[in-house]
Amino acid sequence: MARNPSLIRAEQPMASDLTSSDSTILRAGASLRRRDLVFVVNPRVGANGTTAQQWKKLLPYIRSRLGNDCNICESLTSGPSHAIDITREAIREGADAVIAVGGDGTLHEVVNGFFCGGKPVCNHDMNSSHSTALGIIPLGTGSDFARTLGWKNDPHEAIERIAKGLKSKIDVGCIAGEIGESHYFINVADIHLSAKAGYYASRYKKFGNLCYIIGALQAFFRHHNQDLRIKVDEGEWEVCSQVTALCIGNAKYFGGGMKITPNANPSSGDYEVVILQDFKWYDFVLKGHKLYNGTHLSVKNVSSRRARSIEIEEIGSSGSIYVQSDGEFLGFLPRKFSILPGVIELIC
Repeated sequence: MARNPSLIRAEQPMASDLTSSDSTILRAGASLRRRDLVFVVNPRVGANGTTAQQWKKLLPYIRSRLGNDCNICESLTSGPSHAIDITREAIREGADAVIAVGGDGTLHEVVNGFFCGGKPVCNHDMNSSHSTALGIIPLGTGSDFARTLGWKNDPHEAIERIAKGLKSKIDVGCIAGEIGESHYFINVADIHLSAKAGYYASRYKKFGNLCYIIGALQAFFRHHNQDLRIKVDEGEWEVCSQVTALCIGNAKYFGGGMKITPNANPSSGDYEVVILQDFKWYDFVLKGHKLYNGTHLSVKNVSSRRARSIEIEEIGSSGSIYVQSDGEFLGFLPRKFSILPGVIELIC
């Protein structure tokens, strides 16, 4: 955008260059204004390291399909958290949409860019009612959030959604710890074994979806189920004994297609919380297929409940209960998870 050299806006005619009839048309039809779209691309990771090549092939099509009606800004990230900074800058400069190009990791950073200091980021123009939407072009290894919406890993379908520009409000999860800034997630947050598996899996992204199996095998080594204390919707503290994994779903899938919170809906205003207790390694061998097809809620030692907020603490002092969200390692318990209903508009 012209206000900032890093966000490119196509030049528009000055008011003095417009005839009176042109001015009337522009005032009467907001749809005639070219939309400013910022595409955030992580060229180094995702889809077995091929995101950069896929993007290079895709960009000419984006320009030909959207270029007549939109100003296209390509923003390549240079390192961790850069997508957050790009997104915040784009929103402040009045972009119509920020498009996350890649997998769930890129989407996760872009979603976090919609917030700063515990509040949604706003347009610099305080008199504007304009808001920035979130778009997605799934290209990554997992693309689990796209699965919840029934979307394929088809970038051309995604571009058609962006061209139509239909939007729907979705919820975002907020994670607060004892210290530090709040963190946000759009898909699934999880605790203990699954979070540890995700932490290890992130080291093996070059193997594609096989990274999740490698991560799980490594996480099982020396794993111990743990007693946890939870508080749901500001109620009384409860003890959950021998927890193997606790998953907090704003959407349904994680871990490359595992339907872990099958009743979650990112427009429901609450989470689905699924708790696995006292699982042994052979339970995953015998019942693992149920985790993938979403039928595990009928399995012994698996429970599900709805929650708008949930606080989780370790009983004991190991300080080693892993926490992750959208596949990103966040540290260790304790944490509080709250829902922010309808806080982002998604291009759908």
